[in-house]
Amino acid sequence: MGTIVCQTCEATIAYFEDEKVTTLYGQCDGCGHDDDGEKGE
Repeated sequence: MGTIVCQTCEATIAYFEDEKVTTLYGQCDGCGHDDDGEKGE
C-alpha cells in the first residue's frame, strides 16, 4: 500500500495500491501556496 502525503502540512491526501509500502509527497488542496508569483502571465 502506498500513501500520498502533503509535503507542507503532512496531512494524508490519498492511498494507492502498491506492492511495497511507499510514501509519495504532493500538495493538498488546503495548502494554498502560490508558487507562480510573477512568473509568466
